[in-house]
Amino acid sequence: MSSLIAENVTYSYSSNIKPALSKVSLKLEQGTLTALVGPNGAGKSTLLSLLQGSSKPDQGEITVDGKPLINNRSQVALMPQRGKLNWNFPITVEGLVSLGRVNHSKSTCCELEAALQRVGISHLAKRRLDALSGGQQQRALLAKTLMNPAKIFLLDEPCSAFDPPAKEDFLLIIRQLADSGLTVFVSSHDWGTSLNAYDKVVVLDKIILASGNPEEVQEKLSSINYLRWKI
Repeated sequence: MSSLIAENVTYSYSSNIKPALSKVSLKLEQGTLTALVGPNGAGKSTLLSLLQGSSKPDQGEITVDGKPLINNRSQVALMPQRGKLNWNFPITVEGLVSLGRVNHSKSTCCELEAALQRVGISHLAKRRLDALSGGQQQRALLAKTLMNPAKIFLLDEPCSAFDPPAKEDFLLIIRQLADSGLTVFVSSHDWGTSLNAYDKVVVLDKIILASGNPEEVQEKLSSINYLRWKI
């Protein structure tokens, strides 16, 4: 079973400032859908970068299937925030998705079509990115990420461009990905009934404040009177 484990991970952007993350430990198990929630500045994107291997922790260890992450990075794929891409670039949906192939190896038509079908945008394959809605762009970005032969997918605030109905549809897509055996870890600053769609919720504010199913997490936050973030 593919699992990702972080143990006592601490990370600072500079040696003379407080850590962005302190002694963070978590486990992502195969076939699960987990939400990472917390206020702005909590360290969510920083944690995803560490789990993907783009950054290295100052302390602690991250492993995939019991091996150091550095030796198993191909098993982890990161979908960045929508705002980090230039959506006016003159490229079609299928052009963007094909770029997701690891090491830029040529993707087959079957692989491309499968990725588009998994996110429900096969009919948009020939359309330019700048002609899509925000939600459609997010689906295209997810399809690009799914071109990776990874088993663990980290999604950085993928629902930020969605209205409530579109968010519900997207949650159904990533639920299906988890049910197919993939491990999906989704960051968000949104707390609401949509979290009930997840198997597990991790609350981060530089440290892990709570972890468990949605009901357990809400009870935990109430018990510690956590006020920084309105829940």
